[in-house]
Amino acid sequence: MERTNFEKLRVYRLSEKLADELWKIVMHWDYFARDTVGKQLVRAGDSIGANIAEGAGRGRFLDNRRFVRIARGSLNEVKHWLRRAHSRSLLTSSQTGLLKPMIEELAPTLNAYLNSIGVKN
Repeated sequence: MERTNFEKLRVYRLSEKLADELWKIVMHWDYFARDTVGKQLVRAGDSIGANIAEGAGRGRFLDNRRFVRIARGSLNEVKHWLRRAHSRSLLTSSQTGLLKPMIEELAPTLNAYLNSIGVKN
């Protein structure tokens, strides 16, 4: 099956990579941690790519920009939940070391993608 345009985007692939790593980490937490912080973290991580995909499918620059802004908000939500997970000792130092560079790469890539879409408002 041929990839759609959004699947070819580097920013989308980065968001998938982050979401998959979050899933792998959360799956090893105990039930309470998964059910509280874990679900929120995974949903926020999945939301980044979902909003990139939805915006790309809207067919209008303004709609696409709006959904990329929502994706950027979801990335900030991921950062929030990772801070909570860290403060509650749910993350190992190696997991933090894995996730931090992914987020540091995704944030400016999302901004660059947003700036590349259509006219600015």
